[in-house]
Amino acid sequence: GLNLTRKYSINFSTSKRSKKSIKFIIIHYTGMKNQSKALEKLCHLNSKVSAHYFIKNDGKLLNLVPDLYEAWHAGHSSWKNSKSLNRNSIGIEINNPGHDYGYTNFKEKQLSTLKKLLKLLIKKYKIKNYNILGHSDISPDRKKDPGEKFPWKKLAKSGLSIWHNLNENSIRVFRKQKVTTYDQVKFISNLKKIGYSKKIKNRTFIIKAFQRRFRQSLVNGKIDKECLIISKSLLKLS
Repeated sequence: GLNLTRKYSINFSTSKRSKKSIKFIIIHYTGMKNQSKALEKLCHLNSKVSAHYFIKNDGKLLNLVPDLYEAWHAGHSSWKNSKSLNRNSIGIEINNPGHDYGYTNFKEKQLSTLKKLLKLLIKKYKIKNYNILGHSDISPDRKKDPGEKFPWKKLAKSGLSIWHNLNENSIRVFRKQKVTTYDQVKFISNLKKIGYSKKIKNRTFIIKAFQRRFRQSLVNGKIDKECLIISKSLLKLS
């Protein structure tokens, strides 16, 4: 079972929400130099940020905000027809210095805790695996987390998220292959169907968010044939 410690953050909306309103799980990294600072921030009155769960380096799990209250983790965000995803999501912070402080691989202990937690939440709130998202998916113009080192493919194998069903070695030959203007438009349209925001003017943000999630070995913000093929394959899953 899950070894859960309660440590409360006061940063949440005080009106309770219904169990049915919880449709998404958003995964974050803390992106701070050290764990105690990250935890302090998530619980500090003036920071105005929090999450429901915090996974420490050693895999220990803290519950900062009860599930049925809205924690402040997603900020300005959108996915498909949902906006401001705090309202209907559960936020999980995994301690990791992130892109600004020497981004590292997530620790096995952290991932093992995360898997258990996701299984529990999916069952409890009947969450669809395609609604388990990274912060950069829902806020691509502001966020990079949990980033390209986060093992989305592994989670998908356990049914805890989605991943394309293509053979990565065989599509790799299409990497960096130029695509026509028509295909570029098609790619962006595929991304919007998958769920990425229709509002963001600068396409590079959305392309990078997509790559951090689904083509992690090269995040360059450029549309190539490999990305296009992956985006097509994902339309069936979302």
